Amino acid sequence: MASSIFSSKQQRPPTQYRGRFAPSPSGLLHFGSLIAALASYLDAKSNKGLWLVRIEDIDPPREQAGASDEILKTLEAFGLHWDESVLFQSQQSPLYLEVLNYLAEHNLSYYCHCTRAEIKKVGGIYQNHCRYLAHVNKNSATRIINSQKIIRYNDLIQGIVECNPELAQEDFTLVRKDGLFAYQLAVVVDDIYQNISHVIRGCDLLEPTARQLSFFKLLAKRPPLYGHIPLAVTSEGYKLSKQNKAPAIDIKNPQPALHAALTFLGQQPPDELLLMTTEQIITWAIAHWSLANIPKKRQINFFN
Repeated sequence: MASSIFSSKQQRPPTQYRGRFAPSPSGLLHFGSLIAALASYLDAKSNKGLWLVRIEDIDPPREQAGASDEILKTLEAFGLHWDESVLFQSQQSPLYLEVLNYLAEHNLSYYCHCTRAEIKKVGGIYQNHCRYLAHVNKNSATRIINSQKIIRYNDLIQGIVECNPELAQEDFTLVRKDGLFAYQLAVVVDDIYQNISHVIRGCDLLEPTARQLSFFKLLAKRPPLYGHIPLAVTSEGYKLSKQNKAPAIDIKNPQPALHAALTFLGQQPPDELLLMTTEQIITWAIAHWSLANIPKKRQINFFN
């Protein structure tokens, strides 16, 4: 069984809250990153849970030298202190390979030679073409046979989420053509490995969550509960991201950004917090944290 891949120590008690923040070292943390980190931290701590940090460093071509260290320094400067050791995905390759071997041995995955251009020609949704081919070059991508096909789920913040059925049922990629592990493989395996019970993150991952839930079900593992917060976007409607060169947050003056992030999350922080220490702001935020106050909008223009 797939459960045998993971140590028996990776069985969390039903009542234990274990949250996480998982940035990629492709750049420094920006305001959008802060919102996600703060929301996941506050939800964990308000529930007397643990908050873990995972560095998603499995895509070297996109990574920025020194970014991992700067991300951790930024979290500490903003009073977001993690429990347990930081997990680096680049050290998880043996576990990823073990899961891949299990899937291959049980005929739950296959090689795929289709290019992005070819998939785009048929409408942008992969049609599981290579699943039915007898011979495909092993120097291809690896895809999962997505037999679970979860299309909707209950989100802690957004309520019932309905996903694009075609996208949710697609056989998604586990290993890219260039040999790098894909996000869907690494995130599910590491959430199981770290016993993650709750995932609070941005609405850009609403639809990928359906794929992850399908993967958990295939592996016969209990998935986390998910809550998706609104995305901070520019006046032009662009999501704040490292790819869009969003400016890094100021670690020398964290109070204004913390106050703005709490406001964005609907927590109604008083102006007096701006005169307090970072630790005092975080203490206030934990005591007053409410998921119910987070706007259900998928994105918010916070930069006029």
